[in-house]
Amino acid sequence: MNAQLARQAATSDATPTAEPALTDHELLRRTLVSHVYDVARETELEPAPLLTARLGNQVLLKREDQQPVFSFKLRGAYNKMANLDATQRARGVIAASAGNHAQGVAVAAAKLGIRAVIVMPVTAPQVKVDAVRRFGGDRVEIVLAGDSYSDAHAVAAKLQADHGYAFVHPFDDPDVIAGQATVGMEILRQHSGPLHAIFVPVGGGGLLAGAAAYVKALRPEVKVIGVQMVDSDAMARSLETGVRIALDEVGLFADGTAVKQVGVRTFELCRRHVDAMLRVDSDAVSAAIRDVFQDTRSVPEPSGALALAGLKQYVAAYHPRGETLVAIVSGANVNFDRLRFVAERAELGEQREAVFAVTIPEERGSFRRFCAMLGQRGITEFNYRIGNATEAHIFVGIQIRDRSENAVLAAAFRAHGFSALDLTDDELAKLHLRHMIGGRSPLAGDECLYRFEFPERPGALPRFLGHLHPDWNISLFHYRNQGADYGRILVGIQVPPEERPMFRRFLGTLGYPHRDESDNPAYRLLLRE
Repeated sequence: MNAQLARQAATSDATPTAEPALTDHELLRRTLVSHVYDVARETELEPAPLLTARLGNQVLLKREDQQPVFSFKLRGAYNKMANLDATQRARGVIAASAGNHAQGVAVAAAKLGIRAVIVMPVTAPQVKVDAVRRFGGDRVEIVLAGDSYSDAHAVAAKLQADHGYAFVHPFDDPDVIAGQATVGMEILRQHSGPLHAIFVPVGGGGLLAGAAAYVKALRPEVKVIGVQMVDSDAMARSLETGVRIALDEVGLFADGTAVKQVGVRTFELCRRHVDAMLRVDSDAVSAAIRDVFQDTRSVPEPSGALALAGLKQYVAAYHPRGETLVAIVSGANVNFDRLRFVAERAELGEQREAVFAVTIPEERGSFRRFCAMLGQRGITEFNYRIGNATEAHIFVGIQIRDRSENAVLAAAFRAHGFSALDLTDDELAKLHLRHMIGGRSPLAGDECLYRFEFPERPGALPRFLGHLHPDWNISLFHYRNQGADYGRILVGIQVPPEERPMFRRFLGTLGYPHRDESDNPAYRLLLRE
């Protein structure tokens, strides 16, 4: 785990700013007189009973995903725009945003009657772009430019210089930071009892800086811990080195926190008040999204689940027991299509699935012996295409209790004479190769292709294999446990033409719903010689 104490960071000067430094006293004053509740609501600090039971600590979720724009960003954007003077309002405002800040600016523009130009990266989720248009109406003009927030910010800076707009920064502005600090203010008001730590998602640092400064002013014993993606960790690197680090590239899975460089003010505030930074990967965030759904029946965006992923990592590393831990669920503006990736990776992120490439003899009965070796372990995925006359190469996913079981499985494979390669941490295999196994094979003569369904329960896949007739060779096999009530399998079976009538009679005895796909045009185009 990458945890770095922010207070151990070097004390070299940050990049200078022309405006006065934001003192703790001034930030506290701005927070207490902020205008956020003109448009935002005090969100629930909601118990997560399933996570609490599993982690052995009271887990509370600060539900900023329930704001009118489904994100905390409304607080800072509105507070900034409400504090503009008449001249600034008349000129209009400009903002750069990956999406959530843009929605806050759009709502504020509509409510305050201010014209706003908003620059968003072309990678911003469509759900966020559409929401900006909906919230802002004819008060908002959207400009799509660049691949990240930092790219959009550069375009916005030029437009500001050309037209004299007031800039509404998404994180490095005193009024924006004060608006975000009200999240920390609410947490302390809602939970007056013992509180071990608050976990905060971090992009540019506005929410972390504001919440940390407020919490430390009132309850300095409470830990405030920032959480970033491993590929968008500008704040963590900056606190480690003592100067603001600019990243060359940022990952876009958690687009709401994809920031190449943190702010001058946010960096200084975090240096003074943040206890630690954690880094998590997309698998851990996917698992956290599922955790939030299971406890709340709501689906956060990846950035919205960052804090919970960090909370879980902290518990696994330091083993607190009986403590109260808060994770800020910062937003829920997620493209529906993104959920396909999230669902695929959640088991890996929870460390409940191991992925292996296993080589077994290419002979009848090998699949059955392989499954028998696994015993009652759940098989989550099974991909195979005949390609070699002597060896079969299988891509298999297996349910585990924790990552320590990987070594046990690898040893079991070797003991049964199967060579195995652990792919659990191989991004290429998990993201691409699992879908590219096979293709056309000259060895797949007389192949019939069938889809089967069977009730999804432990041991169902081995039982299915056990029912297949040993006289016919399996030449293709694909199965993925999707968490549904019924499992679905695609199987290629080599059956000579003269045996087809007997084979169809055999299928009638299996008791599994099935469909002949041998004439499917996609199969013939991509998998048949």
